[in-house]
Amino acid sequence: MTDDKYYTSLSGRGLIHLEGPDRHDFLQGLITNDMNALKPGEALYACLLTPQGKFLHDFFVSEGDGFTLLECEGGERAQDLYERLNKYRLRADVQISVEENVPVYVIFGEQNAPGYFDPRHPDMGFRSFEKPDLPEKPFEQWDRRRIELGIPDGSRDMVVEKSTLDEAHIEKWNGVSYEKGCYVGQELTARMHHRGLGKKHLQTVQLNALPDKAELRSTCGDIGLALVRET
Repeated sequence: MTDDKYYTSLSGRGLIHLEGPDRHDFLQGLITNDMNALKPGEALYACLLTPQGKFLHDFFVSEGDGFTLLECEGGERAQDLYERLNKYRLRADVQISVEENVPVYVIFGEQNAPGYFDPRHPDMGFRSFEKPDLPEKPFEQWDRRRIELGIPDGSRDMVVEKSTLDEAHIEKWNGVSYEKGCYVGQELTARMHHRGLGKKHLQTVQLNALPDKAELRSTCGDIGLALVRET
């Protein structure tokens, strides 16, 4: 084993399980990405928004044998996503369940375990629910890599019922399709994107040189993500 083969444990993750013949159509009408682009062995990054286009949840969508998984924030956040999805279920033939706390391992340099590459960026590793036989490195190493790339980490960086996808650059991280049909919050999301209406965006910042009026979000060591007004 070499130093470039290791894993990091992510705590505070959850899983939503969806079964039933309508599960793909059900998600297609709700989430920001296109379920038709989901391929075996891969994952989609997507969000659930309010009808006004504001952030509620982000998650990774993957497909199993007769079921679909949403890897999401855990605990109360997973429960909240579960309850929101159930409210939209209506007469759709889909069954939904939740696991509020699930260990997730991000693997670098080796992908022998089942899972999927992080679809947001090629440098964000391979995500698995099985612990690999590799050296473990601290969460901060993964977190710093994420912040250096400028990638938001759910509600650590996006404010629930307030943030837009535009300010978090979600399209840059492959989390939104502008070609698919309607989904919840699509109108504002598309308008902000096509008209360039966003005035503030998340940026990687040095904590000792924080821009004026920046709204600091997640941090690791001497860097962080902050919402900064464009000049």
